[in-house]
Amino acid sequence: MATIKDIAKIAGVSPATVSRVLNNDTGLSVAEDTRKRIFQVAEELDYKTVKERSRNIEKRINLGIIHWYSPKEELGDPYYLSIRKGIEKECYHKKIEITTIFKNDDKYTTNELKDIDGVIAIGKFSKEDIEAFSIYSKNIVFVDFAPEGMIYDSVVSDFRTTVLELLSYLYHQGHRKIGYIGGKEYVGANREVIKDERDLTYYEFVKEKGIFDPECVYLGKFTAESGYELMKKAIRKESLPSAFFLANDSIAIGAMRALYEANINVPNEVSIIAFNDNPTSKYLVPPLSTVKIHTEFMGITAVSLLLERIHDHREIVKKIVIPSELVLRESSK
Repeated sequence: MATIKDIAKIAGVSPATVSRVLNNDTGLSVAEDTRKRIFQVAEELDYKTVKERSRNIEKRINLGIIHWYSPKEELGDPYYLSIRKGIEKECYHKKIEITTIFKNDDKYTTNELKDIDGVIAIGKFSKEDIEAFSIYSKNIVFVDFAPEGMIYDSVVSDFRTTVLELLSYLYHQGHRKIGYIGGKEYVGANREVIKDERDLTYYEFVKEKGIFDPECVYLGKFTAESGYELMKKAIRKESLPSAFFLANDSIAIGAMRALYEANINVPNEVSIIAFNDNPTSKYLVPPLSTVKIHTEFMGITAVSLLLERIHDHREIVKKIVIPSELVLRESSK
């Protein structure tokens, strides 16, 4: 970093003169050429006065990350883990301090959110949860969830478009009995069921095509264990669908194990397409066809939205929809 002595040496004046010129000392009598020379040298050396440096030092931002999963639940569903990692990486690069809160027995220890500049909430939340978070900051961004009322910013993925694409792919491959294995999620003390765009789009598609069969729908949890048990249940029935759409890759891992144990070949007997494209999906046997969700980018986008609120005082609500893409591998045909 350049100093006053460096400028004085190059400009051929005393350090005291440099200091008084750069600080606009009106009581100093100095030739205009000398004044211009000092400023020119200071600019070339990228010198900043104490006042300028003080103005450039911004208060360090402190954000709260609220996760609707417990640490154990997060390990079983890499989707939300990846979103959180995207947020943490972006905060690290931007030198933002973070306080992370996980759900514990359906509760959040929000007293840790004191003196924060904003909140990023990952997952699904009830109206009561949102009201509790808003006590600590009006700057809130939701990821994978868009609260009603358009009061808060949100970042979501375009599930509907890609579900229609994957179902259309299976239909055009000749599949007319397409099963669905998904999960149910709840929020709030009253255990309110959350609407899932994957469920809704599946029902819409099969009913429109005239191939809806309620016996082909299985709902449990978004875990490998649930996928395993639900696929075993499907196998026990007389007629197994020729293709399955599975709501996430964790479900697919369990479902494919059940099919393997029953000596049912994937994809020759049953095609499988899942959702999320976890890092391990391409290493399954066979490699899993799935929908790629840009989870880390969702986290990065959430940080950007929150910084807009904090730095620019933006008041207009933004809802960012991140596109997803179908990745076809060997588990479907």
